[in-house]
Amino acid sequence: MRVRAVITATAVAVLLTATLSACSADGSTSAKADAKAGGGQAHSGAATVTVTPHGVRAKAGKPVEVATHDGTLTSVTVTDAQGGGLTGTLSHDGRTWTSSRNAAPGATYTVKAATRTEDGTAGQANESVTTAAADKVNKVDWRPGSGTTVGVAQPISLVFDFPVRNKAAVEKQLEVTTSNSTEGSWGWMKDWSGKDRVDWRPKEYWQPGTKVSLAARLNGTDSGKSGGWFVRDYKLDFTIGARQVVKVDLDSKRLIMKRDGKTVRTFPVSGGTPGPETGSWRGTEVLMAKEGTIRMNSETVGLGDTYDETVDYSMRLTWSGTYAHAAPWNAAYFGRANKSHGCIGMSDADAKWLYEKARIGDPFEVLGAETKGEVAVNNGLGDWNVDWDQWRTMSALR
Repeated sequence: MRVRAVITATAVAVLLTATLSACSADGSTSAKADAKAGGGQAHSGAATVTVTPHGVRAKAGKPVEVATHDGTLTSVTVTDAQGGGLTGTLSHDGRTWTSSRNAAPGATYTVKAATRTEDGTAGQANESVTTAAADKVNKVDWRPGSGTTVGVAQPISLVFDFPVRNKAAVEKQLEVTTSNSTEGSWGWMKDWSGKDRVDWRPKEYWQPGTKVSLAARLNGTDSGKSGGWFVRDYKLDFTIGARQVVKVDLDSKRLIMKRDGKTVRTFPVSGGTPGPETGSWRGTEVLMAKEGTIRMNSETVGLGDTYDETVDYSMRLTWSGTYAHAAPWNAAYFGRANKSHGCIGMSDADAKWLYEKARIGDPFEVLGAETKGEVAVNNGLGDWNVDWDQWRTMSALR
């Protein structure tokens, strides 16, 4: 099943730059704002400080900047109503502090800036900034589930509810870390559903035992036109299990399960009847879900009233309807002929065994002259059907 992370969005308000009140070291107000047109700076024995954005309904999606032009900043803190806040860095000359994260939509920040003038006078300035609330929220579904153990072919896959036109800005906020510095890259595509999707896959299958983390720091990121804003961060952690590879040879009509390079079991199967509608896809298909006993109706995959069956031990391999499952009605063809409507069928006993042993994320490597073509990259988790050099070009940051 897909897990939903609620990710919120923001309306865009006018960006304002305004003055923080300059205070003496004991906290008392020490000056009035300059009254000149276009002013907005406080003048006193302490340094003048400005913050951007400023006020109520300020624009989100950009860093908070605190600046002084007649002194230096000695410290800056930016906290929010939930007790969190924004960290940042001070410029070399000490005059500007910039947050490392964008201001989030619908947030109130308290800014405290300690200053010192050239003659050594210390001061403190305080300001409150409230960004405009979201008027459109983008959301994301992701795979795999956090805390899970998955197979060596499992990519990280994010599917967005609304269009993501600012793909580079979004991708910059997605950080993958692994316990063994695994090389990998993001790739953008249209999901089978038609929605925008981005996957991260390693150059090669994962090494067993790898610990993987995704930090999606999306809060305050604009999806672009018609997409809305993200207003929440989230984190995903999972572990890679044993190296299990399922090899399906539809020429010999046999399935081989290998674990850590050694053959665990081999048994006969029957794939799709050769033809553009009933043939099986070839290529690497990643096990997405174990769905157990399900009803398979040919009308749902555009094959009319060809079949309507209750099927046991169903393991989903593509969005277009390819499964590995028990098919006792086809027993006469196991190991002899491909006579299904595209799925990989096997006996009840073999299907039960495979269902119990296979893990979400295990690759099914399907080959055979009677297949109808290579499975598309977005048809399930078909990322491995694109070579590494081509996959890297699918990143928005290349």
